[in-house]
Amino acid sequence: MLRKFHSFTLALLLAALAPTAARAESPVTLTHVHGLSYSADGKQLMIPSHHGLAVFAGGRWSKAPGPEHDYMGFSATRDTLYSSGHPAPGSGLTNPFGLIKSRDGGKTWQKLGLEGESDFHTLATSYETNAVYVVNHNPNSRMSQAGIYYTLADGLKWLRAEARGLKGKLTGIAVHPTDAKLVAVGTDQGLFLSRDSAATFQPLVSGKQVLAQAFDLDGRHLRFSGHAGKATLAEIALTAQAKPNELPLPTMKEDAVAYIAQNPAQRDEIAVATFKRSVYLSKDQGRTWKQIAKEGNGVH
Repeated sequence: MLRKFHSFTLALLLAALAPTAARAESPVTLTHVHGLSYSADGKQLMIPSHHGLAVFAGGRWSKAPGPEHDYMGFSATRDTLYSSGHPAPGSGLTNPFGLIKSRDGGKTWQKLGLEGESDFHTLATSYETNAVYVVNHNPNSRMSQAGIYYTLADGLKWLRAEARGLKGKLTGIAVHPTDAKLVAVGTDQGLFLSRDSAATFQPLVSGKQVLAQAFDLDGRHLRFSGHAGKATLAEIALTAQAKPNELPLPTMKEDAVAYIAQNPAQRDEIAVATFKRSVYLSKDQGRTWKQIAKEGNGVH
């Protein structure tokens, strides 16, 4: 049954976006999900889509201001949104984006290179340092071969990671909030940790398929999801011989957690989005949950 999860495409299909302000009364349908991030002030939970951003704030879903781009690999830092993807129809922009960033919550975007060359579905950022890691599947003008690459300079220079010791099919990447060299990668064979910018990896959790992973902003823990007869969510300390601590999840039928996000302003609050487009919030670090979207339909 785990193979089913790889077949789900993640994104949000939205209607037209307001040009200057979010419209709380506009209907929002989560047809797909392409990421999950909080705004720096913690007031908005953002979900990127085929046609712009959906926002959950103040107990309601709304459409965010900004262009209706198909955002892929969407990831937030304390002052910047990074993404890849494809331009909105009729925008006249080159497809695909390569790497882009926004400093105003997604209203406007700046090109950072590889426009017309690459679309990075797997992209992760370091919250405090703005380091960006991507998985590149095909050579481009700045990346001579496929693999994991990272930039510390907004795409002006890319470095390829050798990823020695990494086993299995990669499912996602997470970067430590303050140490850009500390990288976690999930695969179908476990959770792997690198302390040297993804040059080498050591197994942190072995023998389990890991579907999503995210560093706690305290910099001392990782959360990760999987499926073992049912959806699972756990956290593990970044210390030697640490053991995972399982967190309770709502009942999910043939579903699992695809994305994990933490509120930077209220760090006891975490959110998860599933492969079947359900979204849950926890105010107590994952002990109890409230559903805010059910299979693509927003719950106010």
